[in-house]
Amino acid sequence: MLPRETIATAQIPGGDTLTLVSHGRDFIIMLGRDELMGTRMQFSEEQLARLTLERLEASGPRVLIGGYGMGFTYRAALAALPEAGKVVVAEVVPDILDWAKGPLAELTGESLGDPRGEVVIADVAALVDDAVDGTTAKYDAILLDVDNGPDGIVREGNERLYTRTGIARLRDALSPGGVLAVWSAAPDHKFTRRLKDGRLDVDVRTVRARPNNKGPQHTIWFARRT
Repeated sequence: MLPRETIATAQIPGGDTLTLVSHGRDFIIMLGRDELMGTRMQFSEEQLARLTLERLEASGPRVLIGGYGMGFTYRAALAALPEAGKVVVAEVVPDILDWAKGPLAELTGESLGDPRGEVVIADVAALVDDAVDGTTAKYDAILLDVDNGPDGIVREGNERLYTRTGIARLRDALSPGGVLAVWSAAPDHKFTRRLKDGRLDVDVRTVRARPNNKGPQHTIWFARRT
């Protein structure tokens, strides 16, 4: 059995410690003893971007992604993005970008140099507030993958994103017809109800973690502002 080797650690602001480990040819980001993400199971995070972009009608969509992680969602968004589009990623852990440019550089490729994309060190809620307050333009899509789901909070303070008030702020940060997409490791019927109560048209999809229809089943909510 191959051993796991610790490569680096990083502190989440207001949260626990992340650990980047290697396991043979694979990489895994751990939160405590739990696997947050890894290179063996990235399909659902890629589908978060691809299925969202398929739902957009704007010729040059403006997209906000909460959480960089290993860049799976970001790279998939860039791959599906029209030339006139723009992707902004909010990441609260600066070390994550150091990992992307260092031990995970082979995964990252040229994505961080793509002129259509930008990764900023910020809380995604702050960028949502800027769009609601009119400081920045609204988004055609907001993709959240900052936790393991509405009940799997990784960072203290993120719970506000999934409340009725948080959903209302996310909705107001969207352009008419815009889509809020939320990734989760498990279903959450109460969250589905909150999205619907927030005057959003909701489609809940189940996606496997691996493209061969194997691995855990993950949940993605697609909620459209009508």
